[in-house]
Amino acid sequence: MCTAILSIEPDAPVLLAGIRDEFVGRAWQSPGRHWPDYPGLIGGRDLLAGGTWLAVAPSARRVACVLNGRGVMAPAGSRRTRGVLPLQAAAEGKLAPAGLADFDPFHLLTAEPGRVALASWDGENLVEQELAGGLHAVVNSGLGSDLLAAEAPGSGDGRITGREHELARVAHFLPRFRAAARPAPRPGSPVLQAWGEWLPLLNGDGITRDDPRALIVRHDLGGGRIWGTTSISLIALSPDEVRYDFTGTPGDPAAWYPVPVRKPG
Repeated sequence: MCTAILSIEPDAPVLLAGIRDEFVGRAWQSPGRHWPDYPGLIGGRDLLAGGTWLAVAPSARRVACVLNGRGVMAPAGSRRTRGVLPLQAAAEGKLAPAGLADFDPFHLLTAEPGRVALASWDGENLVEQELAGGLHAVVNSGLGSDLLAAEAPGSGDGRITGREHELARVAHFLPRFRAAARPAPRPGSPVLQAWGEWLPLLNGDGITRDDPRALIVRHDLGGGRIWGTTSISLIALSPDEVRYDFTGTPGDPAAWYPVPVRKPG
């Protein structure tokens, strides 16, 4: 996953939009209960490594998602897939610190009503923080507000902490989401109604996929390799209910659908 948008407000559901960017030829399954070891979890399954980019634990009113980070890569001989991290965090409510050296750099978000935690591992150091109320964006280089602050005039030595496209994306979309009316998703309501002014933004905001600001991207890397946005997940968590909406065709307003969060029967 390459971008996460979070809204945290007192006495209101925690809202998370998770935008996954990946090689478009990498096979995956739509959200479901795919893991016998984690029967209470729902998420999309990566068929190459078996994990997920985002997992929801409806009974715990919790969601966890992982983004690739930047830093020192894990040794090839012991490297583990980062796709296990959202499963563990959604099930247990926290990151297990043992064995971090076996993971490539990552940012792991764990959210539940009243609490959102961000754990960032760069291959050498782990930084954990709880996010305050407000609207946040997380990209591969870290928390969007930190990246913008580092780029502000007079902020320090001028060292660029975020990639140019990440800075452009955050600079465009953070104000847009902050200006939009905050959704109040209700179970059973149509996706368009549930997410209101957020949905046009998540459908691309009219920006072409090759624009540096783009939230939905597509890049031809040559040799048949295409990198692009393959899915978007929308989660609303309150003490009493969970809503999970999904699209595997980003940019198509008609492709959104609600994911069932109750066990059949």
